Amino acid sequence: MTAESYNIVCSDKNNNMKRSKRIETLDRRAVNMDGFIDEWPEMGFVAMHSPYDPKPSVKVENGVITELDGKSREKFDFIDQFIADYAIRIDRAEKSMAIPSLEIARKIVDIHVTRKEILEIVSGITPAKMAEVINYLNVVEMMMGMQKMRARKVPGNQAHITNLKDDPVQIAADAAEGALRGFSEEETTMGVARYAPFSSIALLIGSQAGRKGVLTQCSAEEATELELGIRGFTTYAETLSVYGTEKVFVDGDDTPYSKAFLNSAYASRGLKVRFTSGSGSEVLMGSSEKKSMLYLECRCLYCTKGAGSQGIQNGSVSCIGVTAGVPAGIREVIGENLVAALLGLECASSNDQSFSNSDMRRTARTMLQFMPGTDFIFSGYAAEPNYDNMFAGSNFDAEDFDDYNVMQRDMQVDGGLRPVTEEEVIRVRRYAAKAVQAVFKYLGLTEVTDEQVEAVVYAHGSKDTLNRDAAADIMSADDLMKRGITGVDVVKALSETGFEELAESILNMLKQRVIGDYMHTAAILDENFQVMSGVNTPNDYQGPGTGYRVDGKRWEEIKAIPHRINIDEF
Repeated sequence: MTAESYNIVCSDKNNNMKRSKRIETLDRRAVNMDGFIDEWPEMGFVAMHSPYDPKPSVKVENGVITELDGKSREKFDFIDQFIADYAIRIDRAEKSMAIPSLEIARKIVDIHVTRKEILEIVSGITPAKMAEVINYLNVVEMMMGMQKMRARKVPGNQAHITNLKDDPVQIAADAAEGALRGFSEEETTMGVARYAPFSSIALLIGSQAGRKGVLTQCSAEEATELELGIRGFTTYAETLSVYGTEKVFVDGDDTPYSKAFLNSAYASRGLKVRFTSGSGSEVLMGSSEKKSMLYLECRCLYCTKGAGSQGIQNGSVSCIGVTAGVPAGIREVIGENLVAALLGLECASSNDQSFSNSDMRRTARTMLQFMPGTDFIFSGYAAEPNYDNMFAGSNFDAEDFDDYNVMQRDMQVDGGLRPVTEEEVIRVRRYAAKAVQAVFKYLGLTEVTDEQVEAVVYAHGSKDTLNRDAAADIMSADDLMKRGITGVDVVKALSETGFEELAESILNMLKQRVIGDYMHTAAILDENFQVMSGVNTPNDYQGPGTGYRVDGKRWEEIKAIPHRINIDEF
């Protein structure tokens, strides 16, 4: 067939090209609404390895690193200098760097090599060496590595608790339900920044109403966030962002040194601190220096370690659309999560930013953290419908609870959540909402009506709740801060309005600020306010039959999904 006759066959009578109905159908699939781009190293659009990445090297003279990844000390930028001085064990740098990267990669997946031995080796390698090690691992091997290298033995999960109206009553109810469902940490933020005091108090009350010992934070600008923490309204912080190039770091109005100082400010006041970083941020901000996303993220993680933070929220996070758009982008995400664990950091492994129109693809992305388990599989599972998520929408939301619980059951995997009954949900939502109502009345804040409480108890999201007087709320929140109200005042308010048990729970959370044990790596609290961390419950996985196994009471809990045939009823 000639080219001319072929074109006639492929055209209709109006000389328009005919389309394959199969291809047309595929073109309409949700995944083809996502954004993709070819690798473009010059602009930073490369996930795992750029031809411009530096070669691993180190030189130590008189106890000082004088060469780092091919750059002499006089040419260091402030990230290089910070890493060289604070993030690498100088006493074993040359010894660790002499081990071939392939050998280190094989040790990571070798069940006969302990986590402790890996941490020792990795403590002396440079960022470029780390990137080289990760490049030897495929995604299954990275998952194997994560299963061994995560800090805490038992995986956990974190929730976002927000809504479009900044309604503190809904925040309390959603926080109570989220705590009931098993989240160990809960985080809120606001559309209107001045709502922060109301949001943080509501989150504190709601979290303890659902399950004792849940850690909470309010994401705001640093001065406000620190003050909320000092007052006892929050128990941790995780919005201390670090970046992989000097230009982007400066654009963020910071340096590694200022972040280290801020970390100390939080920690010295009894707040658990976790930094935030993620691949793609340097590309998004236009200064990737032609380096791969993995290499730049390694630099971020080394800064985090050097600053003394016990952990990191990483895995591309809010830049996931950039990383996921390039080849091997999702492989890079689990790779950077693994780097955090290799450096001995707590890893809250993102999954908290919606990035794909495809349900299949968003689930596949999460499985890389869900299957091996991380310290926090989500650093923000939306415990509300995504239209209410003020963090821009999560990879999973409140409408996915049942799917997530079934996946735990299908695979006998602990994803940090548990099935609940409708009666339990209504009970804790009402308890939390009524508690906020009582506290607001006792402290002389804006009124919470019975009608608002009732609407929130049964609501799916803010579309189902009553509007509050936003102007009055903001004025009242400002007044609350001016009056110097603290967490102790919240305890007193609850105690004197009939919520003694809840008051005792919040008082115990305030006591943890003095004890300080929950600032250990990967720390969470159980219902008895006992700390479980990488220090006292370390991950001891070393092959089949070791490490954390889903069995006993926890397995019975995971199996008990609501929509099953319950043989006890026959």
